[in-house]
Formats: sequence, structure tokens, C-alpha cells
Amino acid sequence: MFPNIIISIMKKSLLVFFTGFLAWAYQSIRAPPPKKLGSPDGLPITTPRIKLRDGRHLSYKEYGELKEIAKYKIIYVHGFDSNKHFAVIATKASPDLIQDLGVYIVSYDRPGYGESDPNPNQTLKSSALDIEELADQLGLGSKFYVVGYSMGGQVTWTCLKYIPHRLAGVTLIAPVVNYWWPRLPANLSNEAYSKQFLQDQWCFFIAHYLPWLTYWWNTQRFFPSSTIIANSPAILSRQDIELLPVFTAGRAPVIEGQVRQQGEYESLHRDLNIGFGTWEFDPMEIENPFPKNEGSVHIWMGDEDKIVPVTLQRYIAQQLPWIKYHELKGAGHLFPYAHGISDAILKALLLGES
Repeated sequence: MFPNIIISIMKKSLLVFFTGFLAWAYQSIRAPPPKKLGSPDGLPITTPRIKLRDGRHLSYKEYGELKEIAKYKIIYVHGFDSNKHFAVIATKASPDLIQDLGVYIVSYDRPGYGESDPNPNQTLKSSALDIEELADQLGLGSKFYVVGYSMGGQVTWTCLKYIPHRLAGVTLIAPVVNYWWPRLPANLSNEAYSKQFLQDQWCFFIAHYLPWLTYWWNTQRFFPSSTIIANSPAILSRQDIELLPVFTAGRAPVIEGQVRQQGEYESLHRDLNIGFGTWEFDPMEIENPFPKNEGSVHIWMGDEDKIVPVTLQRYIAQQLPWIKYHELKGAGHLFPYAHGISDAILKALLLGES
């Protein structure tokens, strides 16, 4: 009789422990809700926003000439862990060049970043449609240019797929590549993947195969998580280190703090899940949007980029010969911040200069 009581107590204790463990595990992998934006009790709204068809808001910032008189209208798509305030082609290009050419640039916070509402139903297609609706509500005309940097380059691929008829020209600056795009050769993709830091390999693996664990993986303390999220100096090339003072100049703490203010899941983690998840299309199946040379598509890449493998960019450019590929020797991921590079990017896109 006595042993039966002990067994019963042990069973109940195990049940309580197991139930508690499940509750802890559920809370650990479940991302918290985003912080609220706007009055009366939410985060402050400091820049204009448009209201999209589905009720969400996109926050934006304008640079350069007035859109009413500008000859060229560009939508800039920011990268990972960034926001609308860091539109490098606007902030680092020569003001005289922007004025002489008549360039208007609008940068916006992608969903969940800065002051733009999250999109719990975000897809690759919705990213392109957000850009199209932003252009329409701002009155940018039937065609406009799109420039995307880093993870923003992935969003730019979606424009080439879903809204090519709206594009006057496109530039992808050091665009992030998804290692699981179907038409990337397995040997080439695996080689590039294996050269990433081990913790980044795990981060990408989880975002692709176990996206419901992305929040937990990037917030747990048992194993090292993403070097990029941690802003590790190990991801910087020699040129990147030299450009750090330029990159960080003008990044006021208040503006920098806006990037992740709604929560890391809604900004960084959802970005990882979409960027490295299973894509709805393969970029290498995209057809030339400008068969009559009425526009152009450019990829700019540094050959010493430690974040985005240059080998994969070279292969993509070879498979899509209509892309004008620019590879900069000795350049890292921050090369657009080098003197004169943003000018060169704009001249190539708008004037066709090589």
C-alpha cells in the first residue's frame, strides 16, 4: 500500500512537472505581441504614414527634389535591422547630383520596422504590393524606380516578379540570397552556406525549416544566435571597418532605437522567416522586364562581402544576362557608404553610365 502512494505521488509530480515544462516551452517560443503605435498610449508617430487597403499603415520619409517637379522617382527599400532614415543612396549621394538630375527618393519602414504596422499575413507578394500602393498614394505616376539594399534587395526581387509593369528601372545593392532557391546549384549553395558563421547557419536553417522556433532561437541564451542581430564585428570586412565611422555618422540614438521598437519578432525575426523561408517563386525564373531596353536592372556587389556570398551573385548574374552586374574589388557589405559609390549607383540606374 505504501509504495502505491509513493508511485501515485510521483505520477502526479511528473504530470505537474511536464505540464509546467510545456507551459514554459510554449511561452518561450511564442513571440510577444508588438508594441502599439500611435496615441493615446502607443509609441509616438514622428513621420507621415499612408493607410493601406487592409488597414495597415506604412511610414515614409522623402528625400531630394519635390516629387511634383522631379524627373526621376525612386522608392528605396531598407535592409535588415534598419529603417527609412538610413536610405544610403539619398544620404550619401552628392546633393548636387540629386538636384541636377532632379531625383526624388522616398524610403519607407517595411512592415514591423520603425513606425509601420506589422503584417501578420506578410508574404513576398504583399511586400511588392505595399510598394505599389505607396507609389500610388504618393502620386509617383505609372512607373517608378526601386532600389533595395541587402535584405531590401530581396524585396526588390518581388517587385520584378509581381509588379514589373510599374518599374522604370531596378537596382539591387548587395542583395541577400536565399540558399534554398531551387535553381541555385546545390554544390555552390552548400559551399557558400558552409562559409557562414556556424550560429548564422543555424539561424538560417531554423528560419527555413522551423520558423515557429525563430523567436526562441534568437532570444535563448544556451547557444550563440545570429552574429548579424548581435551586430558582431566579425561580420565586417576590411573595407567595412574603414567605413564604420561613415556608416554610424548621424545615427542618433532616438532614430536608431526606432528600428526594433515594435519588437524583434515583428522586425528582425519575421524578416528572417520570409527571407530564408520557402519562396513563392525562384528569382532565376524571372523574365527580362525591359525587353526593349526601356529600363535596366542592376546588381552591385562587393567581392569581400562577409554577409552575402559573392559566388551566388555571380551565378545569378550569369543565369540572367539581362542584369547589369557590377562587382567592386575589395568591397564589403557597406560599400554604398564609400565616397562616390552612391553617385555611381544612381548614374548607372538613371543615365545608363557604367
